Amino acid sequence: MNIAVVTVVAGRHHHLRHHIEALDRSDRPPDDHIVVSMGDPDVAAVVTATGHPAHVEYLDVRPPLPLAAARNAGAAAALARGHDLLVFLDVDCLALPRLVSAYAAGPHDRALLCGPVTYLAPEPASGYPLESLDRLRNPHPARPDPPDGTIETGNDHDLFWSLSFAVSARVWTRIGGFCTDYRGYGAEDTDFGQRARAAGVPVCWVGGADAFHQFHPVSDPPIEHLDDILRNAALFHRRWQRWPMRGWLEAFERRGLVRFDAGADRWTRTTPSR
Repeated sequence: MNIAVVTVVAGRHHHLRHHIEALDRSDRPPDDHIVVSMGDPDVAAVVTATGHPAHVEYLDVRPPLPLAAARNAGAAAALARGHDLLVFLDVDCLALPRLVSAYAAGPHDRALLCGPVTYLAPEPASGYPLESLDRLRNPHPARPDPPDGTIETGNDHDLFWSLSFAVSARVWTRIGGFCTDYRGYGAEDTDFGQRARAAGVPVCWVGGADAFHQFHPVSDPPIEHLDDILRNAALFHRRWQRWPMRGWLEAFERRGLVRFDAGADRWTRTTPSR
């Protein structure tokens, strides 16, 4: 089996270096690492400076970033290079050494595989302890966390996260990739989960495929992404006849930033876009 890790990135060079360093500790190193640069010409130099043998794909794009299209481009490159298993890992994520091997041992020929994700505190001055990340393990409580070496089949595709997942080439083709109408922040991964559901592909949670999300400042709710979220939520609603990201939309509403028109069944801004 040939395994490719796919990572999309714009900026976040410090996180990218740590991401690569952690991946280089894999007990089953991937056969290839496809790094997709979204309009960031410096990514190739960052990768080269690490000595890591990644293949860099450059997409000439501008914000709002096309995360869905970038992941599809990474998958296309991996398939063209003859890989059987695609492991998608967010640039913010540090892989435990067993992540790749755990995904490889999962039922990737029939399912969409997801691993536990721990959100890390701010990086200490000494750096994150890559040799002992297990000590920081505290998986997000909203998603299954099966014991190491076990698989849990789920029936809630809304729990799919694009931070860390794996699919075989055959299952990727069956799902059809990400919908590239999404741009910017939000809903493209929820949409992918629904595409998997519609294609009859179950979600399986893989014990031991742990990723650790490096800290970066965020807003709650993410007001800086309000326009992206409104646009992508409306697109998801047209495609699946329900609203995603309701927690964020309702938080924006409580702040007076948006309102829901029940008669028209739509969310609209109450303040001008910047």
